[in-house]
Amino acid sequence: MKYIFLFLLAITTNLAVRSQSTPQPAPEGFDAYRQNIPHGTIDTVSYDSKTVGTTRRAIIYLPPGYDPQQKYPVLYLLHGIGGDEKEWLNGGQPQVILDNLYAQKKIKPMIVVMPNGRAMKDDRATGNIMAPDKVQAFATFEKDLLDDLIPFIEKKFPALSNRESRAIAGLSMGGGQSLNFGLGNLDTFAWVGAFSAAPNTKAPEQLIPDPAAVKSKLKLLFISCGNEDRLISFSKRTHDYLVEKDIPHIYFTEPGNHDFKVWKNGLYMYSQLLFR
Repeated sequence: MKYIFLFLLAITTNLAVRSQSTPQPAPEGFDAYRQNIPHGTIDTVSYDSKTVGTTRRAIIYLPPGYDPQQKYPVLYLLHGIGGDEKEWLNGGQPQVILDNLYAQKKIKPMIVVMPNGRAMKDDRATGNIMAPDKVQAFATFEKDLLDDLIPFIEKKFPALSNRESRAIAGLSMGGGQSLNFGLGNLDTFAWVGAFSAAPNTKAPEQLIPDPAAVKSKLKLLFISCGNEDRLISFSKRTHDYLVEKDIPHIYFTEPGNHDFKVWKNGLYMYSQLLFR
């Protein structure tokens, strides 16, 4: 199916869609390491950031059976305000979730890039993580991502370089970045996901000034959040605006708070929809 636009009609854990069925929420054991299956590989890369004026790091996940002679789509997976490029690995173990999905033949082969979304010279999550310069660095990362990291990835790895082959998603602060950067750069990304998007998320009218462009260009917009999350209003207001403008999307809520239980399930569901 060329388009994978899906639309949730109510804020429940039961998804009502008007197109291809969405994956079910993660079953028990989805994030448990399985020894007797093929595994992807994790590595750290360094790239020159002209935006920041320094060398920056990112974590790369290459899928099981990775072939450097084959071209792959790329998912850029972003962390929260208290984390760095290792937050997903430390708290969510995405490589385990994805390895298990590959073993079940539920996802398309892809490269996953986990960068540091705090674009400043001292990008460690230390001291006052809410300091104005550190918060501003999350906005600055848009330029670092577009001008420095993506070109590096597409030069160093066999990455497809068209918009239909680039996805972005993130948790909390990274969820806000994903909505801001993904919807703000429709010529770069065709797949956008946000798990428990934080207050850095732009107001809906700023996110989507041209609903027609989103409808015509975006292949998937996925928003999820725990129903006990104190930040759920930021996801809800985006969802409500999308409903008002009749923009196809998934809005999924589940029992939970602002934590990796919700974020891991978001990755489990979102990753199965990509690049189809």
